[in-house]
Amino acid sequence: MDRSTERWILAATILASSMGFIDSTALNVALSSIQASLHATGAQLLWVVNGYLLMLASLILVGGSLGDRWGRKKVFMVGISLFVVASLACGISPSIQWMIAARIIQGIGGSLMIPGSLSIITSMVAPERRGRAIGTWSAATTLVTVAGPVLGGFLADHGLWRAVFLINAPLGVLSLIVLFLKVTESRDETITGPIDIPGATLVTVGLAGLTYGFISAPGDGFQDPRVYLTLLLGVIALIAFVYVEAHTEKPMMPLELFKSHTFSGANLLTLFLYGGLSAGTFFISLNLIQVQGYTKTEAGFSFLPFAFLITVMSRWSGGLADRRGPRLPLILGPSLAGCGFFWMAFAGLTNGPSSYWSAFLPGVALFGIGMGLTVAPLTTSV
Repeated sequence: MDRSTERWILAATILASSMGFIDSTALNVALSSIQASLHATGAQLLWVVNGYLLMLASLILVGGSLGDRWGRKKVFMVGISLFVVASLACGISPSIQWMIAARIIQGIGGSLMIPGSLSIITSMVAPERRGRAIGTWSAATTLVTVAGPVLGGFLADHGLWRAVFLINAPLGVLSLIVLFLKVTESRDETITGPIDIPGATLVTVGLAGLTYGFISAPGDGFQDPRVYLTLLLGVIALIAFVYVEAHTEKPMMPLELFKSHTFSGANLLTLFLYGGLSAGTFFISLNLIQVQGYTKTEAGFSFLPFAFLITVMSRWSGGLADRRGPRLPLILGPSLAGCGFFWMAFAGLTNGPSSYWSAFLPGVALFGIGMGLTVAPLTTSV
């Protein structure tokens, strides 16, 4: 495939992925404005976030499998379309119930869209340029992830929280146009036979049960039957899923993948690293606004050094992984990211934005350098 087509592929996947990443981070900063505007309770506000995550976590394996079987471009475009329609519904929400329902539909669209981005890149970009391409994708999507709080804070401060969702429409439409005109279809031609419906059903029930149970536990307590029964159902379904995948002829998740130490180790590293990223940025944003006295806009701008470092370093680190292998950056990068979190954990109560340069900036910079070294080599390894 020529480099021009590869650039179009990158453009389409970055535009589409940006929708999901912007929503996931900008929304955190805008939640208080949504609560005031739609008169939401705390529990309802929690489900604005978690309704999306529940569907995404439950269906993402199914979405990736459908792309391999039916066509990555086709399933990717269906996911984008559904995500855009649901985003528009979120943007015009007249009530919190409407918002939660639209976010659930967004999660279904995301489960079809998010696996498609990297799947299309890895299947259609030449191996010698794949690491650099993934580095570019990582830099761009991480940039919008961290720019999300800046955007969300600015819009929330000006009473425009609905634009957090409405901005997805032009991004999604542009991505669909590029995909339709410039990107060819691809699928896994080795897949034959019927769809692994038992596996798809069990993994969906298992992930949904665990996600719902852990989301509900802080409010209802583990002694609530809805919590412990859904957690139990999730565990049983996932155990059954592993059994089915080990004994079916054409599994949706071939278990032999996990015999690869690189695959298993890189996925485990992804779990810990992005768990830290998600939880850390969420709580740091709350700390800056509710404890340190930052405005929503100031809290968003505090992450800009992180975004800059990720953008500058990801493409370079992807090329480094292509040339020398991923081991060194995958040791050094998470270590530096952890040091950055450690620094910010001891910031304490400060004098507000004037103390940012000594209290938070060094930690943000270490975190940015660590993530810049890690993201592209980690994704390429998987």
